[in-house]
Amino acid sequence: MQVGGDIESICGKCGATWHLVIALVKGQIARVECKQCGARHRYRGVAAATSAAPRRASATRTPSTRARSSKQPPIVEADLSRPMRSFRVSDTYGVGDRVAHANFGEGVVQAVRGVTKIEILFDTGRKTLVHGRGNTS
Repeated sequence: MQVGGDIESICGKCGATWHLVIALVKGQIARVECKQCGARHRYRGVAAATSAAPRRASATRTPSTRARSSKQPPIVEADLSRPMRSFRVSDTYGVGDRVAHANFGEGVVQAVRGVTKIEILFDTGRKTLVHGRGNTS
């Protein structure tokens, strides 16, 4: 294995498995970067992660809304009368809007969370993204 190569590892942040090797120590993989969310962490092999003891759940922690499965049913179906829009943080979106994101692909806005956040269902799962930021210059 070499730096820059693809490797399977479990991401503690998003649960994805495909990573990029970013550091080797004495020929062993030391650090990886998740290809899904960009998080950098120590290498955790897939076999080691499945046999490890389960993590303790915090008493105040609620179940994660991050997608671990690509088979989540949509809350809102796509409104096919609306055009597909390239996702931009500066634009605003409404429920049912169809978006094309550079990293996550095509998705449908499922919910508007407050003034600046939206939840979008992509093929890879639900993502909460910022929108309506506009130009601040």
